[in-house]
Amino acid sequence: MDKFVNLVKLSVGSESVDTLIDWQATRAAQSEDALPRHVTRMWPKREPEILQGGSIYWVIKGAIQCRQRILRLDEVIGVDGIRRCAIVLEPAVIRTETALRRPFQGWRYLKPEDSPADLRDQRIDDDSLPIELATALAEIGVR
Repeated sequence: MDKFVNLVKLSVGSESVDTLIDWQATRAAQSEDALPRHVTRMWPKREPEILQGGSIYWVIKGAIQCRQRILRLDEVIGVDGIRRCAIVLEPAVIRTETALRRPFQGWRYLKPEDSPADLRDQRIDDDSLPIELATALAEIGVR
């Protein structure tokens, strides 16, 4: 498989994976072809690696909780005339193991080997743990 890299980004304002999904369903969060997107000021320097299979891992309430595959990067010019990068995403949101992250600005690169694992299929329909409990378990290395 080709070498790829992921991004990790805070989902500011999201209370849960479900609120992220709800936001992405709004027209304001979509590209012209109705795919979810996230607009950011900076253009990733490692674009070729991202587009070879990378995902964006979303940090919600201090922990990575899900990811989405990155489909493409689109140029967006704001009303202020500034060029921005729209990270266009696959609509499917894949829940992941909880992985703690301290607050940061912008996005960071995330190596595949450092990325949290996707939840196994049989765990997808399990009742979600409260984020506080999931975070506590992640802190002690149980989850």
